[in-house]
Amino acid sequence: MKVKRRTFLKGMVAAGTAAALTKKVDRAIADVSDSSYATLIDLTKCNGCPDQDTPACVMACRAENEHKYPEPDPAMLKPYWPQTKFEDWSNKRDVINRLTPYNWIFVQKVNVEVDGEMVETNIPRRCMHCDNPPCVKLCPFGANVKMKEGPVYINPDICFGGAKCRDVCPWSVPQRQAGVGIYTKIDPIPAGGGVMYQCDMCQDRLAEGKVPACIEECPQGAMAIGTRSEIYAKAEELRQQYNGYIYGDKQMGGTSTLYVSQIPFEKIDEAIVSKADDPTKAMRVHDTPNNVIDSTSHWSSIALLAPVAGAIGAFAATVVSKKTNKQEDAHDEN
Repeated sequence: MKVKRRTFLKGMVAAGTAAALTKKVDRAIADVSDSSYATLIDLTKCNGCPDQDTPACVMACRAENEHKYPEPDPAMLKPYWPQTKFEDWSNKRDVINRLTPYNWIFVQKVNVEVDGEMVETNIPRRCMHCDNPPCVKLCPFGANVKMKEGPVYINPDICFGGAKCRDVCPWSVPQRQAGVGIYTKIDPIPAGGGVMYQCDMCQDRLAEGKVPACIEECPQGAMAIGTRSEIYAKAEELRQQYNGYIYGDKQMGGTSTLYVSQIPFEKIDEAIVSKADDPTKAMRVHDTPNNVIDSTSHWSSIALLAPVAGAIGAFAATVVSKKTNKQEDAHDEN
C-alpha cells in the first residue's frame, strides 16, 4: 500500500495533534463519584452453580456479548514485529475456566483451609474497573477509557493489541485476539497484534437502565450493582455481618468491583497460588501498590512514550480512513 503525499501530510497533522493531546497521561480517566456505578460480589453466597455445566453468570455474559466477540481474518493470523508469536483463541471459544477474548468472566474455584476444615470458595473473576486504572494510563493509543459511569472500556476500533494494558494490570485481565482490529487494515506495515478484550460492565445495558447480564442471571443473588456510595456501604454492612473482609476498596487505590468474604483474602490468595500450575500466571486476590506505573520505573518510562505511539496511531488511523474512503468511492462508482 502506497501512502500519497496528501495523505501523509494529513496523517502528520493528526499525529501532531495526537502527540499534544496525549502528553496528559490521565486524558482518558473520568473522575468517579458517589453516583458512579459499582458492583458487589458476595463470596459467601456464590456457590459456583454446581448443578450446571457452566455457571449462570458465565452463560449470561457470553450470550449478552457474543455479538462483540472477534471474528479474525485467517490471513492475518501471523506474528508482527517485534512479536515472534500471535495469540489466537478463535478455535478455543468454549474455554470457560479463565479469561479469554471470548470469555469475559469465569468462576475461580479453590479449597481454603479454615479452622482445620477445607471450605470450597467460588470467586467470579472479571475486570475490577479500577478508579485510577493503569491500563488506561499506559495505553498509547487512547483505546482504554475509564468512563464516568464506572466501567473501564477498550475501544476495539482503535486498539492495536499491544497488550501493555494486560502487562500492567495486577490481575492480567485484558486478553488479546490476533487477526482483528485496525492493524489488519495497514498490512503489511509491521505494527499491532490484534485487539484486547475484557468485561465492560455491560455498558450498553447500563445505558438502557438495565443491570449487567451476569448480575441479572445470578441464581444466588451473590452479585449486585448500585451507586458507588450504596455498594461501598453495602459491602461494609456485609463485612460487619460476616465479621469478614472486603477486597477492592483499597487495592489500586479503589475499584468499582468489591468482593466480600468471611474468609481472609490472604488465605484465598494462598490457595489460588498453591493450586496453580504456574503461580506467576495465576489470577490472584493479592494486595497491590496504589499505582503500578508510578511505583515501577519500567512502566513509568513506557508511559512517557505514549505521545509518540499516539502520534503513530493517529497517522495509521488517517491512512486507514483514506484507504477506506477510496474503496467506498470506487464501490459507489460501480
